[in-house]
Amino acid sequence: MTQDRAIIGLAHWLHTPAGRYLLGWEQGELDQAVADVFGFHALQLGLAELDALRANRMPHRFIAIDAHAPRPEEGDPARAVALLRCDFEALPIDSQSLDLVVMPHTLEFAHDAHRALREVERVLRPEGRLVILGFNPMSLWGLRQRLGHLRKYLGLGAARPLYLPNEGEFLGYRRLRDWLRLLSFEVEGGRFGCYRPPFKSARSFTRFAWMERMGDRWWPVFGAVYFLVAVKRVRGMRLVGLVRQQAPQPGAAPAVVANNREAA
Repeated sequence: MTQDRAIIGLAHWLHTPAGRYLLGWEQGELDQAVADVFGFHALQLGLAELDALRANRMPHRFIAIDAHAPRPEEGDPARAVALLRCDFEALPIDSQSLDLVVMPHTLEFAHDAHRALREVERVLRPEGRLVILGFNPMSLWGLRQRLGHLRKYLGLGAARPLYLPNEGEFLGYRRLRDWLRLLSFEVEGGRFGCYRPPFKSARSFTRFAWMERMGDRWWPVFGAVYFLVAVKRVRGMRLVGLVRQQAPQPGAAPAVVANNREAA
C-alpha cells in the first residue's frame, strides 16, 4: 500500500465523531506540552488537520506533509504556516538543526517507521524535544479494530468497515519506548487518553464523558491514544557555563628533614 492512500484514509476518518473527539484531546495535550519548549526551529511531521505548534513561541515553525499527499484543505493549519513537502524518511534538513519535532500519528503511516525515527534523531539538536502521538493497540478501539480484521479474514458474515483507519501499523507504547532507547532518546513523560468506548455517534461520546476521569484513574494504560515526550541525549556531552574564578589554594608546606650529620 502507498503512503498517500494511508494519509487519505486517516484524513477521512478524522471527520468522523471519533476522529473529532481524538483531535480535541490531542490538541489540548499538545498545547500544554510545547508551550514551554524554547529554541528557534520547530517542525510538525504530518497530520495537517492538527495545529501541533500553535502554542509554541519559536520564531520558525514548519509543517511537513508527504510529497504525494493532497494539498491541505481550507482551514487546515498547514495553509497558514510554512509548508514543506518532503519524504519523511529523507528530510531535506541539516543535521542537528531543530529544537522540537512533533510526530502526530506519523510513524504509523510511514513507509519505514524505523528510518523516519532515525531521520528525526539526525535533525534534532542535542537536548532537543520529540513529541509522538499514536493509537494504542491495547485499547478498546484497538481491540475492535483487530476483531474487524479477524472477521474479514475469516469471512464471517458481511464485511463491515473497520473502526480506525484501514491502513497503517499501530505501534505499542512499550515497543516505541524501546525504539527510542536504542536511538539514545530519554523518555521525559507520557500518558494515555480517550477512554470512551468506540462509538459511532457524537451523542454517545458526549454521554460517556465521565469515562475520561474514571479511565485516567483506574485503567490509564488502556486509553485509545498515547502521548509521549522524549529528549535527545548525547553521550559525553556536558553543558559549558561560566567558570567561577577561584583563588588558588595554597599548597602544603614541604616537609623539612633535618640532616643530623651536618648539624653535628
